[in-house]
Order: sequence, then structure tokens, then C-alpha cells
Amino acid sequence: MQTNSTPESAPESALESAQDIPLNLTLVIGSNRHGRFGPVVADWLLARLRDRDDLIPQVVDVAEISLPTSLAPTPQATAELSTVTPKLAAADAFVVLTPEYNHSYPAGLKNLIDWHYTEWRAKPVALVSYGGLAGGLRAVEHLRQIFAELHAVTIRDTVSFHNAGASFDDNGRLKDPSAADAAAKAMLDQLVWWGRALREAKGRWPYAG
Repeated sequence: MQTNSTPESAPESALESAQDIPLNLTLVIGSNRHGRFGPVVADWLLARLRDRDDLIPQVVDVAEISLPTSLAPTPQATAELSTVTPKLAAADAFVVLTPEYNHSYPAGLKNLIDWHYTEWRAKPVALVSYGGLAGGLRAVEHLRQIFAELHAVTIRDTVSFHNAGASFDDNGRLKDPSAADAAAKAMLDQLVWWGRALREAKGRWPYAG
């Protein structure tokens, strides 16, 4: 008796096709301080993101947002959210770029995070940091706790720049890009795996969180 393998192979083919669809990625630049170094690191990171066929990046910059810390739905807040919230909601995955201020992450970044909830839920978050001797890693560890509370999945591997100002030249290029490029590739490979897995899972089963 002959059997037709088409019904069994079709779902697998459809799954492979879905996995080929690039992930929408939102890069969050987390510093709004005067004279910040963040844009230098962000430009380097965006170049890595745009080199990949599996990611479609867009940017949310905390310095360009004026959300009140009261979390009150004022006209100003509504106007700001109308621009930033769709970028977060549309993302399949995030990269959050943070400096380290006083052993933690910036207040402006926390305010942006707190204004949102479902936008983060059941999505992967990669963390990139910069700072002095610690390279921003204490800020990263604090952010892991925050995103866990929001039902997001933080990626194990990170990219961190110790003594960041001395790592880049006057034109914003890394003096020695080999280690950072390799770390970024490893982190983004993990992010894409989680992004695809969570996107597929949410397509099959609504997240219960």
C-alpha cells in the first residue's frame, strides 16, 4: 500500500519557510545624559545588525523620548508613546544598550521599561554595555532581574566595553574589533535562535503570562 508523505512534510516545509522570515529587532539606546558615549557604541552595533539577513533593526533612543516619571497618562505621555510603543510592540527581539551609572543602569531607561509591559513579554532581550573597569556588567545584571519580571528572556552572552572611551578611535571605530565582533556574532546568533523559537511558540499557543 502506498502512502502519501505530502501531509506530513507540508507542515515541516511551512515551518522552515516561517523560520526564514527575518526578525524585527528594536535596538534601545538607554542613555540620555549630556555628552553620552552611547551613540558611538550604537553605531558600531547597528553596523553589525545591518550586516545580518535574519534581522531587521530599528532604533528607540531614550534621549529622544520625554516620558514623565509619574506614569500618568498626560497628553505629553500619550504623544510620546504613540511613537515609541509601536516600535516596541512590533519587535520580535530586542537589544538594549546601557551604560553603567553608579553601579546600575540609567533612570531614563528604567522609565521607558516601566511605561510598557506586554511589549516586552515572551520576547528575547540581548544586553550590550559599556563603562569603566566593569564595562557596564553590573547594569546588565540588574536589567536581567527587571526583564525576568516582565516575562522577557535575556540572552546569556553579552557584549561589554571596558574603558569604552579608549576602545574607539576619534572616528568612532574600534581600535581592535576582532574580540567585540566575535562576541556580537555569538550574542546575536543566540538572540535569533530565541527570537525564532518564541515567535513560533506564540504563533501556536497564546502566552499565558
